[in-house]
Amino acid sequence: MINSILNALLLVLHPFYVSITSVDYNAQAHRVEISSRIFYDDLEAALKDGRNLKIDLINPADKSATDSLLSTYFGNHLRFSVNGKPVSVRYVGYQIDEDVAWCFLEVVNIDHVEQLRIDNRILFDHFPKQSNILHATVYGKRQSTKLDNPEQTAVFEW
Repeated sequence: MINSILNALLLVLHPFYVSITSVDYNAQAHRVEISSRIFYDDLEAALKDGRNLKIDLINPADKSATDSLLSTYFGNHLRFSVNGKPVSVRYVGYQIDEDVAWCFLEVVNIDHVEQLRIDNRILFDHFPKQSNILHATVYGKRQSTKLDNPEQTAVFEW
């Protein structure tokens, strides 16, 4: 009983920093579909990036300006190569679910996938203990890994 109380107290005193990014290849649509789950308060801190901005992902004053910030942020912190070639990742949007921001992106015009290279630096600039978990599913086969700051690159092959 005392150990579980101490463990709970340690979690409160030392929060964990983690994001989960799922990458799914949709062969019928020729598209790589990406969703990232990130604690929204951590994402807000990253979007501010030392600037005197008020960022509110739950109730944005200007949704299009918020989407633009998120698009730029993901463009700088989440990059993909498919079959050895860099590809353009398009920001689609986000939604809030309790304390998490679900951010959606995609890569279009992908005819097949043999290899995915993912450079994921989400929140690394802001949280030295950040970990980013990656799940990649292609042709029904799922592979996963965890990147602990500063490790930022994962390569998956099918």
